[in-house]
Amino acid sequence: MRTRQAKYIFVTGGVMSSLGKGLASASIGALLEARGLHVTFLKLDPYLNVDPGTMNPFQHGEVYVTEDGAETDLDLGHYERFTTSRMGKVNNVTAGRIYDAVLARERHGDYLGGTVQVIPHITDAIQERIHKAVAASEEGPGVDVILVETGGTVGDIESLPFLEAIRQLRASVGREHTCFVHVAPVLYLAAAGELKTKPVQHSVKELQAVGLAPDIILCRTDRYLDKAIKAKIGLFCNVDDDAVITAKDVETIYEVPLVFHQEGLDEKIAQVLNMWTGRPDLRQWESVVQVLRDPKREFTVTMVGKYVDLTESYKSLNEALVHAGIPIGAKVSIEYIDSEKLEDLSLLRDCEGILVPHGFGSRGTEGKIRAVQYARENGVPFLGICFGMQMAVAEFARNVAGCPGANSTEIDPNTPHPVISLLPGQEQVEDKGATMRLGSYPCRLRAGSRAHDAYGTTEIAERHRHRYEFNNTYRERLEAAGMVFSGNSPDGSLVEIVELPDHPFFVASQFHPEFKSKPFDAHPLFRAFIEAVAKRQADGD
Repeated sequence: MRTRQAKYIFVTGGVMSSLGKGLASASIGALLEARGLHVTFLKLDPYLNVDPGTMNPFQHGEVYVTEDGAETDLDLGHYERFTTSRMGKVNNVTAGRIYDAVLARERHGDYLGGTVQVIPHITDAIQERIHKAVAASEEGPGVDVILVETGGTVGDIESLPFLEAIRQLRASVGREHTCFVHVAPVLYLAAAGELKTKPVQHSVKELQAVGLAPDIILCRTDRYLDKAIKAKIGLFCNVDDDAVITAKDVETIYEVPLVFHQEGLDEKIAQVLNMWTGRPDLRQWESVVQVLRDPKREFTVTMVGKYVDLTESYKSLNEALVHAGIPIGAKVSIEYIDSEKLEDLSLLRDCEGILVPHGFGSRGTEGKIRAVQYARENGVPFLGICFGMQMAVAEFARNVAGCPGANSTEIDPNTPHPVISLLPGQEQVEDKGATMRLGSYPCRLRAGSRAHDAYGTTEIAERHRHRYEFNNTYRERLEAAGMVFSGNSPDGSLVEIVELPDHPFFVASQFHPEFKSKPFDAHPLFRAFIEAVAKRQADGD
């Protein structure tokens, strides 16, 4: 049972988007964990979608999937990678979900005929979700701190109900239990040769206009701020000089906690919240950054996908590849190739490893299949993820198992060989949101397989986000041609992993292993993939 009051840290952003509020929140969580505290997170998104599940990756970036099957904002991936906190459905809420819940109550008659308004009904619902996130974390050791990140930009109409809700919450739980952290840019104007602090000042003014005042300001900039600049910002924004923190651009995101600690951020938060904590142990962060700054070896993995113009669409994949190089002291870089434009296979000639990622729809599928074929025929280490596994199956069926035109019915409903198809019961589903196989499912690995060697166990559980599955009608035919179905659902009905045993490394999973990778604990499949890339490079040296 809780014996102390949870503390609340609210993170807001001003002037423009993409300032890194999610990374800042995750890094603060990492620093507080390093001080021995238990943390959790909540992302408040102001858009009216119920969740990001139906949003185009070019608009929203990656959809991150939690253990319990929530389709969430990509920032929840940062939270899980930077801390030991486990995210779930309670850790991400959108304005759409809030309004939907309030209107459902109104239709049910819960408001007894009263007029439903933004204040208090919407703001009360937002506060309920914040308290719910705290309560969910208390099922474990109890949460010491919850970091609440408010999406959008201060001044946006969409953000106003969320800002009002957290203003009210500060009053109800007490100022001594809350800390407001505001992220805003300090811009260097090359023509004038000086840093400009007006964007921060105006952003804080916008925040003050809705009744909020920051306790700490994170200044996004490309250089460390000197004492004079910090004093100026502190004076005009009504915060202590030591509450003005440089949020400097870094070579790797895993350096952010170290920069924040160097700037005294964790100490200042402890002071604002009146918390006693131990000194942080940041050795594991220092070790990771050391490898990425001064690697013993460097590899390049080629990712053949259709969202490559916005690499945030593959955020967790990108980070999982970076994590996989760390145990062997290697830096992994990524070369992106648009699968829709992959006609000339000479582009793959110098590939050290090929990864075909997830994706929906027919665009770029033939390019992915060509990339799979090149990897299979030329002994290039290959890893397929979700749709990448489905395309690996289609390629093998076409070119090895004697099934010309093999495809997924998602791509070609009239394919003569539907090696990937809908499960019974999915054909009549018309809604797109939250109707897929989502969240963590158990998987049983075949002993002696490459997947078993990577995991070191035969029982695993991984996260899914897909609707189409391998068609078991073709299992015997593909097995006879040499494909091994090394991972299956416990009842054997669903194929989760395929591999080719006579290939240096050819493994593809229907699930998304990248969601469980961390900088200090690289995922087994990615680690095995990068080790195969390293071996191929060493053999060629």
